[in-house]
Amino acid sequence: MRGSSRAAAKSGLGALAEVIGSIDPMALADQLFAAATTVDGNATLRRALTDPSRDGAAKDALARRLFGGKVSDQATHVIAVLAGQRWAEERDLTDTIREFGVEAIAENADRAGRLQGVEDELFRFERIVDSTPALRDALTNRQGDLKGKAELVTRLLSDKAAPETVALAVQAVGSRSDRRLDAVLDGYLDLIAKRRGQLTAVVTSATELGGAERVRLSESLANLYGRPIQIQSILDPAVVGGLKVQVGDEVIDGTIARKIDGARRHFGA
Repeated sequence: MRGSSRAAAKSGLGALAEVIGSIDPMALADQLFAAATTVDGNATLRRALTDPSRDGAAKDALARRLFGGKVSDQATHVIAVLAGQRWAEERDLTDTIREFGVEAIAENADRAGRLQGVEDELFRFERIVDSTPALRDALTNRQGDLKGKAELVTRLLSDKAAPETVALAVQAVGSRSDRRLDAVLDGYLDLIAKRRGQLTAVVTSATELGGAERVRLSESLANLYGRPIQIQSILDPAVVGGLKVQVGDEVIDGTIARKIDGARRHFGA
């Protein structure tokens, strides 16, 4: 998001903080997700709530009239405060409403002491989808039935993952068709990592990292980035040896496969 939208989202966090303690966070998340879907599906409404030439108080009042009585007072307040801000792009408003829904789910998991578990489960779900072509096709087919996708995810995860993980996965597969599923899940993981005050390092290796090796790597990366690091592992025999480490957009590739490819290019093989 561009500058004005980032500032708008930051302003809205105060409204979320005001209400999060007075409502079931999972219920709040459901209501925020539903509101975002409603606004996304109505171009006229979306433009009215994000029109930069319109007074913020008027947009706030419009949101309260539209959503008051249809969702909780808490959800209405959050949506109205966000609508009253200035947005660089129309979709930034609904993307932020959804992000606040994710924040509410993370709050619920945090209260229950299972936020790290949700992060791990969501990461594993992303890897399973990525490595299973039939499942990936079923969940990313733009012509697919959203209800069917949600039911499939629920069947896959309901007995194996926390309710927050299931809720996030269901929301991800039902997200806007112009966004890749892996990008949506990565966004959720980033939000959870930030909430936990840490960064996530995705480490690709040919064999499973040992406990001591994970600790040393985590400590080294923490020293490099100045923040605690959560290690998420991916096994890929194609790397042969060494490690590929990705933290955000930064990639440190020390794999043997990369060195072999470099040598081939050097010698024109």
